[in-house]
Amino acid sequence: MPVYNASKYLNEAIDSILMQSYKDFELIVINDGFKDNSLDILLSYENKDKRIKVINQKNQGVLKTRLELIIIQMVNTLYL
Repeated sequence: MPVYNASKYLNEAIDSILMQSYKDFELIVINDGFKDNSLDILLSYENKDKRIKVINQKNQGVLKTRLELIIIQMVNTLYL
């Protein structure tokens, strides 16, 4: 999930992923330079859930995956 100044959407977007019935996933969030409190929110989730990884480098998310399926989610997308 690429994130840039998205604190307004982060909780709802991440919670919608965590509430899915499929639990064997890894959520990689790429820090694209924060000027709001997005990083604080992300680090809080990362500390609570081992499936969440925060990467502080552009264009590195896909290279860090370990699973067979990759889904790219924008921060303003919710899963029901």
